Amino acid sequence: MKEIPATVTSKGQVTIPKDVRVRLGLNDHDKIVFVIEDDGSIKLAVPRYPSVAALAGAAGSLDHPLSWDEMRRIAYEDRLAEQRAEEQ
Repeated sequence: MKEIPATVTSKGQVTIPKDVRVRLGLNDHDKIVFVIEDDGSIKLAVPRYPSVAALAGAAGSLDHPLSWDEMRRIAYEDRLAEQRAEEQ
């Protein structure tokens, strides 16, 4: 284990040491997340999807575009199926 000290400014800012940036693969303007574990420990991580734009393509694609009415019908059918499953 290696400890690397850093200083918190009066504004709550911290400069991430170079060794840590390299280890996380961080570049200018990248996002980071602080993960607070159940045991109280805190980890620094790179978010899987740092922005909405990064989500593009994550859910796959459709064979053909759906109309708004088709999307609403599918959502309604899914909700009914969930309600029926909960009732059983």
